[in-house]
Amino acid sequence: MNSEQFRAAAHSAIDQVIDYYENISDHRVVSAVQPGYLRPLLPSNIPENGEPWEDIQKDITEHIIPGLTHWQSPNFLAFFPANSSYPGILGELYSAAFTSANFNWLCSPAATELETIVLDWLCKLIALPPCYLSTSSSGGGGVIQGSASEAIVTVIVAARDRYLRSLTASIEDKNERDLIIDQYRGKLVALCSDQSHSSTQKGCLIAGTKYRPITVRQNEKSGNYCLTASTLRSALEAAKADGLEPFYTTVTLGTTSTCAVDFFQEITEIARDYPNLWIHVDAAYAGAALVCPEYQPLIVGIEEFDSFNMNMHKWLLVNFDCSCLFVKERKHLLDALSITPSYLRNEFSENGLVTDYRDWQIPLGRRFRALKMWFVMRSYGAEGLRKHIQNCLNVRMSFYKCILSRPDLFEIFTPPEFGLTVFTVTAGMEGLKKRNEITKEVYEAVNSEGDIFITSTTVDGTYAIRVVSGNPRVEEKHLVRAFEIIVRKTEEIKMKGIHTPPEDENEVRGFL
Repeated sequence: MNSEQFRAAAHSAIDQVIDYYENISDHRVVSAVQPGYLRPLLPSNIPENGEPWEDIQKDITEHIIPGLTHWQSPNFLAFFPANSSYPGILGELYSAAFTSANFNWLCSPAATELETIVLDWLCKLIALPPCYLSTSSSGGGGVIQGSASEAIVTVIVAARDRYLRSLTASIEDKNERDLIIDQYRGKLVALCSDQSHSSTQKGCLIAGTKYRPITVRQNEKSGNYCLTASTLRSALEAAKADGLEPFYTTVTLGTTSTCAVDFFQEITEIARDYPNLWIHVDAAYAGAALVCPEYQPLIVGIEEFDSFNMNMHKWLLVNFDCSCLFVKERKHLLDALSITPSYLRNEFSENGLVTDYRDWQIPLGRRFRALKMWFVMRSYGAEGLRKHIQNCLNVRMSFYKCILSRPDLFEIFTPPEFGLTVFTVTAGMEGLKKRNEITKEVYEAVNSEGDIFITSTTVDGTYAIRVVSGNPRVEEKHLVRAFEIIVRKTEEIKMKGIHTPPEDENEVRGFL
């Protein structure tokens, strides 16, 4: 493909993308294809000679789009959103054009420096404490990771290394230090609410540490499943009594199942009492709401914690992947992850004049993701991002009121939070078992039809349906239609009177 062919193909591709977005509501949200559908439609080997773009684009239309689940559709009400926007897409276009590995500053100075700047912009926009800025006296700063799960693995490794270093800080003999580290490494344990995302457990598997969930009950004050300081303290004391060494915990702003917010201000007491306990805030989805000043009091006190993560690629219009990790002290990342072989050495890095983000992450290479973040922040501005979040929250209330309008069929399970409504199907059923059965059947019937896509969860033995309105294209009419579909399926199943017991598993907590 030469430059003129690329020009023509690019125009055609952009037109197709625009048409796709403008007409996305016409698509069935969940693909109707069966596993293995694509292989019979494509050749078994690479073509011997290159094919014209027209043929490739035709296959996009005929073979690929039918196999998509349409995450950008306003009828996609499942998981948490993975939003995109035209400025974000343009950022990806330029990133692809400027392709570089960006493992140190010299690889592309603009890639490193723009990332530092836009993360400082975000830090201020969502009112994080100044200690998380790149200019902070504590040596803080931000870095773009691929996902919140990747961010959690990174800080678990840093937390493990910091804890082990603290045990041997006063010991000069290397052999003695290694002996103590070997003695304690197998005792390290991460403690997290059982409502925390599964990425913490996976991070512990990767880092070779123990993981212990903390059972959290519905809180009378919030009505949700929040981790309190007293519950965390009891778990820490129990772990110590069992001969373990608690080194890390994840606290959450917006849990996956119900969008619960842990009691951060209380938990700051734990941070002071356990100075070597790394406390990480997982705000992957709900952290976006912090662009609105009314939500910023939720994070009062987090200057006592060690790290904070939120995903621009969920609710803030930057296409996947763009997960923003902030640390209070970058030193701990560098101590744990910095390795500089001779082929990576250069005068700028050696003299400490620049940031090398390879030392802030698990991989070596990295993409120029700051471009799409920069494009979105400049195109929308702070006010535009606030309006987007506020619209999603306003639309959510219409669905919540619809659920309340049918107490004969539905019951709210936890208070609506951050655009998420969690409810159960009652339909006159008595007893948890029967309600769980009909809720699961309604959920499966709605998704099998494919006009809307929702997800479910199991919390504290209750099977519930989740509906989240985080899409920039969502309007009240989409949520009203979704409610009508759910009502229709519920009434059909209620009339039938036969229900399938739900499987004993959580169906959403493992999603990124």
